Amino acid sequence: MSNTPAQPVSRLNIANVLTVVRILLVPFFVWFLLIDNGDGGLFRWLAVVVFAVAIYTDKLDGDLARSRGLITDFGKIADPIADKLLIGSALVLLSVLGELWWWVTIVILVREVGITLLRFAVIRYGVMPASRGGKLKTVIQTFAVFLYLLQAALGDWAWWVAVVVMMAAVLVTVVTGVDYVLQALRLRRTSRNAAS
Repeated sequence: MSNTPAQPVSRLNIANVLTVVRILLVPFFVWFLLIDNGDGGLFRWLAVVVFAVAIYTDKLDGDLARSRGLITDFGKIADPIADKLLIGSALVLLSVLGELWWWVTIVILVREVGITLLRFAVIRYGVMPASRGGKLKTVIQTFAVFLYLLQAALGDWAWWVAVVVMMAAVLVTVVTGVDYVLQALRLRRTSRNAAS
């Protein structure tokens, strides 16, 4: 039986590189969506493709991090930030283009920014990784945004489906936001109890 300590995981690994790639794809997504001005033309489809590729990197980096033991504190923090940049920019642009109500974008962004700031506020007590509810929230938000991106090309029926999915996303976003606040309070209390 070996007593050799486990080697620390390098921050420069494939999972973290994919997370950074996702962040770098955001400006391209924004540019393609804005240059199209909401029409269902070539640039709208390029925006859809970039969004789909970025979302796939989210799944891929998570799978690789878990299967190859590449989970790092950087990844725990950068991965949700990358998701928020992508989804947040999509929500803002859809609202700017008049395709999504501003109140939906504001509710989701206030929650996302608030939880990100909360993560940094409690980081001295420990890292708050994404919960199952948080991951479900990201999946529903992603699906809703994807439907909104496609509806310009698919027609009115797709808009109604997108609205229903987006309302579910708003609900899950708010509920998981409350859960993260409770999680942060528990983390802080546990840390203080351990210190005393």
